[in-house]
Amino acid sequence: MQRIIVGTAGHVDHGKTVLTKRLTGIDTDRLREEKERGISIELGFAPLTLPSGIKVGLVDVPGHERFIKNMLAGIAGIDLVLLVIAADEGVMPQTREHLDIINLLEVKKGIVVITKADLVDEEWLELVQQEVSEVLAGTVLENAPMMAVSAVTGQGISELLTIIDKLAQETPPKEISGRARIPIDRVFTITGFGTVITGTLWSGRLEVGETVEILPAGHSARIRTLQVHGEKVKQATAGQRVAVNLAGLETDDIARGDVLAEPGLLEPVFRLDVKLRILKHPDISLEQRARVRVHQGTREVLGRVNLLDREELRPGEECLCQLVLESPLMALRGDHYVIRSYSPMITIGGGIVIDPMPPKHKRYRTDVIENLEVMSHGDPKELISQVLADSKAGMMTIGEISKATGLAEQQVIEETSALANENKVTVIKGEGSVFYLWKEKDNLWLSNVIKRLDEYHKKYPLRPGIAKEELRSRDFPQILSKAFNRLLEAWESAGKIKVLGQAIAKEGFIINLSPEQDRAKGIIEKALLREPFSPPGWDEAADLAGLSEEEKVEMLGYLQQSGVVVKLSEEVILHQTAFDTAKEKIVSYLKENGKIQLSETRDILKTSRKYALPLIEYLDQIKVTKRKGDLRILL
Repeated sequence: MQRIIVGTAGHVDHGKTVLTKRLTGIDTDRLREEKERGISIELGFAPLTLPSGIKVGLVDVPGHERFIKNMLAGIAGIDLVLLVIAADEGVMPQTREHLDIINLLEVKKGIVVITKADLVDEEWLELVQQEVSEVLAGTVLENAPMMAVSAVTGQGISELLTIIDKLAQETPPKEISGRARIPIDRVFTITGFGTVITGTLWSGRLEVGETVEILPAGHSARIRTLQVHGEKVKQATAGQRVAVNLAGLETDDIARGDVLAEPGLLEPVFRLDVKLRILKHPDISLEQRARVRVHQGTREVLGRVNLLDREELRPGEECLCQLVLESPLMALRGDHYVIRSYSPMITIGGGIVIDPMPPKHKRYRTDVIENLEVMSHGDPKELISQVLADSKAGMMTIGEISKATGLAEQQVIEETSALANENKVTVIKGEGSVFYLWKEKDNLWLSNVIKRLDEYHKKYPLRPGIAKEELRSRDFPQILSKAFNRLLEAWESAGKIKVLGQAIAKEGFIINLSPEQDRAKGIIEKALLREPFSPPGWDEAADLAGLSEEEKVEMLGYLQQSGVVVKLSEEVILHQTAFDTAKEKIVSYLKENGKIQLSETRDILKTSRKYALPLIEYLDQIKVTKRKGDLRILL
């Protein structure tokens, strides 16, 4: 069954709470101070079932200007707004500010409710309605239905419910596949249950037993129980007011303004790329680096506005800018936000988040502006293309693309498939992971790797190739090893490189010894085989071949890699033939006698302890023998 959130807005003492009580039967003023002062300070919530069966969560927000940040916390994430204006007072300062906020948050469905209609005559009511129509002109509520009601006498209440029901039925359901997050508006403790948070589930679904993340701290917690309007449920879905009982956290670990989300969905950031629109009020403008209060979800942080293409944003203007924050926010692309001036605190503008994890931008950069314009206005395919082309990591999963673009995962899957069919995206699969890489970036990376391999093979002709980790850490530090291996496999399948264990070589590369190197190899082998079990040291054998110090290192590596020699220790190197013979003699002796001592190894090979000890220790390393006290046995 569809559930939506309806929020009230309007000036203090215009009857929002009384109207809520009349509609739902619940008094949302729950604090003693609210009772005493007769105004709402905190958010109030009440359930309402409409005639069609749609479940509504009604959010009653405070109207007093001192509690605008509480109003912002309540109005964020609503589907339909009731702009409440008292018939005996008409449009007041907070009416206008709340209307500005509704505009900035683009709450497109709403009803204008003229309350206290029983206190005025028809002529006065018509004047108020005319004034309201003039104020609404050019706003998102310009064409909204207008109702005159009295919560005291019941005048117009049934008609209001009918209109709420109609608009609720026209409201598209929220996205419930993944991406669950709740901006937290209350944190408290219930005896016997522990820590509870409340908020509106903006998207996705939550289930009892799931693990969630609390940001910005990054705490992990398990959902012990869920409640929707006081009823215990196993699952909560987008559009519901939810109370979440968390296991593993104390109330001190969470604060209002934090966000409960699926693990890995959000990241705390100190910069946001945004589209910013300033209200048309003639006395409001915004200078470069102005300090402001940023409201997003239920969170308020201080920050500065970095205007990317101008020095001042004037009334009614819109631009692209970067918000530089003093405390972290957790947002996704497409989220709405509102800014208020630092002092005095008045609403001055707002807009949408374009990039929730941007790099630091230099001002007046044409390429930066153009990229942000694409991200702001582009269709889904253009947006995904932009994100992939600009990605620092380069290789992205469907989940990462969804997170960066704000698009649903299913839509990302469809659009990336289309881009792959157009040969604009490379799809890299392996071990249950699928990565997407912008084709131009793929070609550039591969070109640079081939160039790097050409240089490496020229410098080290006796080596099989460059080490994987060396290449990754030098040229691709942003890619994790697992993903890098998938990329190498894709290039190898395309016939561009070859992977030899932990080394990477250019396709077609083989080691070819020069005549001088081949002669040196022969001299060294002859020297090692002259006394196979008591050979000369490496330096002595290499000196016979006339090798320099650098050539010695390269030749030894080549002979080891090609299976010509076995390095038992830093001092002892055997020819492979000698090693195989020695191993055969020792294994034969062990099969016959069951055990062997070091002295017996020395005698069998007619060598000295200098060679016998590293040989038997090497056989232990390669799991041929096993040490048992002073003896060796077959493993």
